[in-house]
Amino acid sequence: MEAVIAIVKNLLKNSRVTLILGVALGLAMGLIVAWGIWPVQWTDGTPEVLRADLQEDYLRMAAETYARTNNPDEALRRWDDLGSAAGDAYIRLQANPGSMDPAVLQHYGGLIQSVRGPIVPSSQPAGGSSLTNIVLYASIAVVVILLGAGGMYLYRLLRKGPRTTTAVMQAAQASRDAERTNFEEMGLAPPITQTMTTYVLGDDLYDESFSIDTPGGEFLGEYGVGVSETIGVGEPKKVAALEVWLFDKNDIKTATKVLMSEHAYNDPNIRARLEPKGDLHVVKPGEQVLLETETLQLLATVVDLEYGVGALPPNSYFERITLELAIWPRSGNNQS
Repeated sequence: MEAVIAIVKNLLKNSRVTLILGVALGLAMGLIVAWGIWPVQWTDGTPEVLRADLQEDYLRMAAETYARTNNPDEALRRWDDLGSAAGDAYIRLQANPGSMDPAVLQHYGGLIQSVRGPIVPSSQPAGGSSLTNIVLYASIAVVVILLGAGGMYLYRLLRKGPRTTTAVMQAAQASRDAERTNFEEMGLAPPITQTMTTYVLGDDLYDESFSIDTPGGEFLGEYGVGVSETIGVGEPKKVAALEVWLFDKNDIKTATKVLMSEHAYNDPNIRARLEPKGDLHVVKPGEQVLLETETLQLLATVVDLEYGVGALPPNSYFERITLELAIWPRSGNNQS
């Protein structure tokens, strides 16, 4: 699941992917709303919006009704209801009256011409509503093609995976690969909690925190590690010291110790800035630091360490550092 989330986050950083997804989702939501939630509803429409064949049926009915009732007002109203499509429908009926008596149609046409003038084809192509349907279907086809293209593009990107592996992803993998200490084999009681955490150059927001709870769910405190000092300028930040801390709900103050690079530890100015934060320790592979509070103790072990190289002094900042943080109840304060 974490891998999928990381892939999606990386994909969303790609402006093309974001644009395609935005267009596809916008079109999809528009279609759902327009056709499903709030579809268009026609009321009080006129025969002018009907298909061409239905317009012919309507005009045939109007002519036959006029032949029976001889009501010119009603006959003219029905002609006007067809709007610009009336002339086209009349000419098509003249060419193909079907079962209709041509004399009835001619009688009706005579009324229209005497009042409305000559019957001529409209400038609009016959079957305007059919053209509207064609435009509608073409629009649907375009939407489907865009959705399909966007889906295929996203699928190909997901198959390829993210183009770059982020610092956070590298750190998570390093923590998973690190071997945990088996304290029971060393004759020690198993810890309440045991965590691997890794900082990798480029994770400028590195700040890990974890809860301490008994097997019964009682909250005992929290612990964690974060960036304490950086050196140099530019991106990414060059971390020269990490701050490990332990909070005990039964203690009024938080225990803190600072793990420093060799260069930072030997720099008096950096030491002076960090001393108020807690005890200072230079980190080395396998180095262990103990933090104690009223009822808890934390053992921090440097599992892996690699310094960065570049223009800065040697051994001045971390390229990667993995810590194992294990928590026990302090002697004489056994937790249930």
